[in-house]
Amino acid sequence: MATASEIRTLAAGAKLSDEQLLASYAIADRSVPWLRANFVSSIDGAATHEGTSGGLGTDSDGRVFALLRRLADVIVVGAGTVRQEGYRNLAIDDEGVAWRTANGLSEQPPFAIVSASLRLEPSDLAGYATRPFVVTTERASPQARARLEDVAEVIVAGDSNVDTVELKHALAERGYPQLHSEGGPTLFATMIAQGVVDELCLTISPRLEGGLGSSNR
Repeated sequence: MATASEIRTLAAGAKLSDEQLLASYAIADRSVPWLRANFVSSIDGAATHEGTSGGLGTDSDGRVFALLRRLADVIVVGAGTVRQEGYRNLAIDDEGVAWRTANGLSEQPPFAIVSASLRLEPSDLAGYATRPFVVTTERASPQARARLEDVAEVIVAGDSNVDTVELKHALAERGYPQLHSEGGPTLFATMIAQGVVDELCLTISPRLEGGLGSSNR
């Protein structure tokens, strides 16, 4: 964690270095399952501005966002957010790869895309830096599951709705205990209701939007 002196320096307007920020967000025991959610919200609770969450954030938010990805074993995101935000091969940069490998992590954290309906295109998933996971339900179409299995590992978690308790357990069991969730709002609400969020990194943007966000279907 950041020291009291570092916090006072930050409060005075000076920026912490990347290493100081990484140390402040690091989890002492990485083997313990831990789900960190990262979110930007407008004052009135909207998750997007002009259709994307990036419209609410600042350069500082983007910096922290990239560093949190660097710390993650796996990045969890709803399918609605993948479509809305245009997630395509969002690889960690060379500096991040060097840091991860120096700290005993894989070069790239895989994505775990949550989708009850499996409205995902195999061609999009094939372009990711490392083979992604797709987390869905027992009731998802067998044909849709088979269509995605060539490019992703499909995990079934829940009957008609994705059970994020099962999701968290399944990913930890596969060697990915440190989960970094990037939304969207529907997935985040489910995680809160099911009690799996261990930490929330929240920025309040000084905007009034009058809306919510994306779905995970």
